[in-house]
Amino acid sequence: NNMAQIAVWIILVYGFLVALGGIVGYLKAKSNMSLISGLVSGVALLATWFFARTTPTTGLGLATLIAGILLIIFIVRFVRTRKFMPAGLMMILSLISGIVFGMGWLA
Repeated sequence: NNMAQIAVWIILVYGFLVALGGIVGYLKAKSNMSLISGLVSGVALLATWFFARTTPTTGLGLATLIAGILLIIFIVRFVRTRKFMPAGLMMILSLISGIVFGMGWLA
C-alpha cells in the first residue's frame, strides 16, 4: 500500500525532528528533560521505523501511539506556556504525524 509506505518513511523524519528538538531544547534552555525526552522519543520512533519496514502494521501502530502520547504532552506544555515555540510547533507536528501514521496503519 502506497500510503503505508509513505507513512513508514515519515516515521523516520518525525523521529529525527523529535530528537533534534530535544537537542535544541537542551542547547537553548539547558533543559536536561528536553534532551532526555527528545532522544528517548526519537530512538523509540527509530525502532518503530525498523519494525515498520518489515511489519508495517506493527510499526505504524506503535508510531501512532508514540505520536499520540507526544501530542498530549505538547498540548499540556502549550496550554501551560502559551508559547508556539517549541510546544505549539511540536503539537501540530505530532498531530499531523499521528494522522499520517494512523492512515497508513489502517490502509
